Amino acid sequence: MSHIVLASASADLSGRVQDAVEGVRLLSLLPGPLPATPARLLEQLGDAGSPDVVVLDTALSGSEEVLSLAARFEQQHPGIAVVLVSDQAAEISLAAMRAGVRDILPVVEDSLEIRRVLSRAYQYAQAYRASQDGADGPAPTGRIISVVSAKGGVGKTTVATNLAVGLARVAPHATVLVDLDLQFGDAASALNLDPEFSLPDAVRGPAVRDTMALKTFLTQHETGLYVLCGPPTPAAADAVTTEDVERLLQMLASEFRYVVVDTAPGLSEHTLTVMDQTSDLVLVTSMDVPGIRGLRKELDTLAALNLSTETRHILVNLADTRAGLSRSDVEATLGTAVDLMLPRSKGAATSVNQGIPLLQSDARDPVTKRLRELVGLFSPAASRTAQPDRRAGRPRGRHRATRKGRR
Repeated sequence: MSHIVLASASADLSGRVQDAVEGVRLLSLLPGPLPATPARLLEQLGDAGSPDVVVLDTALSGSEEVLSLAARFEQQHPGIAVVLVSDQAAEISLAAMRAGVRDILPVVEDSLEIRRVLSRAYQYAQAYRASQDGADGPAPTGRIISVVSAKGGVGKTTVATNLAVGLARVAPHATVLVDLDLQFGDAASALNLDPEFSLPDAVRGPAVRDTMALKTFLTQHETGLYVLCGPPTPAAADAVTTEDVERLLQMLASEFRYVVVDTAPGLSEHTLTVMDQTSDLVLVTSMDVPGIRGLRKELDTLAALNLSTETRHILVNLADTRAGLSRSDVEATLGTAVDLMLPRSKGAATSVNQGIPLLQSDARDPVTKRLRELVGLFSPAASRTAQPDRRAGRPRGRHRATRKGRR
């Protein structure tokens, strides 16, 4: 038998709910302010057991207190569906969604609509519990494209933001950029965004289980790209675990066609976790001896860890033959072919300072053409217009390998 709890001081509401759920076990709590925690509320049920649905009347306490209690239910008892009764549905709907509330009932709603709302909430509770007893959820379907570098200052974020913008133009509203440079990520600045929420917000509360709630923490760029921006301060990064990163990427890949990840320089635990989830890897270096040697060490480390992706691309940024290095020199040091060379460009520096990626403005710049080629590696639609980078007469350095778990 389904089990519904109503926390309300209204005898009229209690009667209408009772009529709506005829044949369902309904327990009404004593009038008074709502308790601050789910545990104290559930204590009032005695031996009745855990309910399927809890209906909270906002008239008992202020909206903020009720939403806070709903969020605690989502965190501590995700198998219990929470429904609010409020005459301010329009004002609190977004906050309610983020708190994990399943639905909002207007104060004067009739019994038929009450029955529908409670039925939907009950079905959610049953489906959640069934999912915990059965197999894992659906496997990710989107491509996770991670942009990594051994050192900072090589233009990794510039590459990641342009790649994401280029893919968003091919697949509007189906591309998301995740800034996983947790301490000093600046994807928001590179896209001229002032986000309301950042990555730590998206790995807590209802967003952990509900992709709809997760999407409310994304910032939408004018190109149709969605962005999950990095933490506002380095200290805020401490709240994000590797388990959070793994779950986040899997959820995003189940909703978006392309998930572009801008990682921190080096091979931190978070970056290695990203690579475990990655389908396509873009390794970026600058055309100088420290950068190239750093990338060689990174490639050797990944090989030693048996950590490889299905597809790998080597990209050399800030290329300038006048610096005394050639493409052949770079490939000889790396021991593998280079896929793309991005020339040094004043236009690229200007775009970074303006927060307008080159692939957004379509600026006539030598780098723009190469960036379109990069997008074409992942999108058939884009590749029809991009020209391959064959100036050195070498085949593309695409390397395929079976991914082995880093366990």
